[in-house]
Amino acid sequence: MIDGNETAALALLAGLVVGGLVAWLYLRGSSVRQLTQLENEMRHQAELHVQQLSGLQNRLDDVQGLLTSAENSRQEKESLLEESRRSEAGLSSQVQLLNRQVADLELRINRASEESEQLRRDNQHQREQVAHLRTSLEAQQKQNEEKLLLLKEAREQLNHEFRHVANEIFDAKQKTFREQSQSQLDSMLKPLGERIRDFEKRVEETYNKESKERFSLAKEVRNLQELNTRISQDAVNLTNALKGENKTQGTWGEVILERVLEKSGLVKGREYEVQVSMTSEQGRRLQPDVVVHLPEGKDVIIDSKVSLVAYERFCSAETDKDRTDALKAHQASIRQHIKSLGAKDYQNLASVRTLDFILLFIPVEAAFALAVQEDNELFASAFDENIVLVAPSTLLATLRIIQNIWRYEQQNRNAQEIARKAGGLYDKFVNFVADLEDVGVRINALQKSYDGAHNKLVSGRGNLVNRAEAMRLLGAKTSKALDQDLVAAGSEPGLEHIDESDDRGA
Repeated sequence: MIDGNETAALALLAGLVVGGLVAWLYLRGSSVRQLTQLENEMRHQAELHVQQLSGLQNRLDDVQGLLTSAENSRQEKESLLEESRRSEAGLSSQVQLLNRQVADLELRINRASEESEQLRRDNQHQREQVAHLRTSLEAQQKQNEEKLLLLKEAREQLNHEFRHVANEIFDAKQKTFREQSQSQLDSMLKPLGERIRDFEKRVEETYNKESKERFSLAKEVRNLQELNTRISQDAVNLTNALKGENKTQGTWGEVILERVLEKSGLVKGREYEVQVSMTSEQGRRLQPDVVVHLPEGKDVIIDSKVSLVAYERFCSAETDKDRTDALKAHQASIRQHIKSLGAKDYQNLASVRTLDFILLFIPVEAAFALAVQEDNELFASAFDENIVLVAPSTLLATLRIIQNIWRYEQQNRNAQEIARKAGGLYDKFVNFVADLEDVGVRINALQKSYDGAHNKLVSGRGNLVNRAEAMRLLGAKTSKALDQDLVAAGSEPGLEHIDESDDRGA
């Protein structure tokens, strides 16, 4: 603002100018009139200058007021700009945090999607396997049921036809034995008969000869005596082999039992054991020939008993009385075996979980069939002692049934293992679905937070993008610019109008 001192200074300046001009004119030798005229002109000009100065002073006052208003507006804008910068800094950190969270969330979503797809494929594969296994299991169970039915029918038929089969076996064995005996006797006696006929022929020939032929006859007689001696010795050896000692007979019976076990399909050391040493509660040492294991920890004990002495006497008897006596002795021998085996009381041993009966194995089919055929109470007597009589054929059928039971047990165990793994897979799938649902809930929550922050950034009146762009348009110094799509999304109607008004006010 121009005050009174400045006005006086201007007037003095104007007077000096006028005085200078007057002096200059005087020095130039001008006339007084000219000087007066010039002075008047100068005064007039000075008055004009004073008037102009007064107008300028008024205008200067107006400008000063505008500057004061502009300064106040500038301070308000700087305060708003500072607040916007602080808000922008806070929002920028929030946006960066949200961007990191979104990137991490997208990464987790991608991983979860990949895991979900992999689990879906695994689940589909497992379902296909379970379906295939279930189909196979159902077919196998059906086959097992059919086989069990057949086994039951076979067992009933076996029990029903046992006596008939035993009789047939006995008849066949007896017939075979007689045929074999006759054949062996024929084979042994035929050379003797030939030699006798030859001897008779030679005797007849030598009857008409001189004494020189007697030496040859004596030689033939000695040969015949040697042959008869050999035949007698062979017969004795055959009889001794049939009779044998008890230990030898027992060893032979165990060998036959071992062969039957080998043909049954059972595995030694796993499904059966031989010569297992056991101790009873009374401290008595017992050693059954074979212990056959069953599923669920059950056992079947087999003991071999051989009785050939009385049976050999029966086969070689020539009179009915001798045969009857030998048969009674044979039956008594088997009953004695039953009694001695029952006294061992294998069922009450703590080291084995045996069934309620023991198998007494008779290795000679014909001896077994003879005893059963002639003594109808023999089976019942054995059952009373918890003993079942078996021969090689019936024992083999029993062991084959046990082998099939083991096979069915293994199939059932496999089916149970399949069911257990399928249940574990289903439980794992349920847990995965629950985890996936939880991830979905968290994704939705993060999406809501992201949408809220994004709305504050670009949507609605006073959004951050709009306010930041307004500060830039007001003159804020920046080195970077927002994305134009983001600016367009956050723009509000009337923003340009406000900017132009602010420019005109400035």
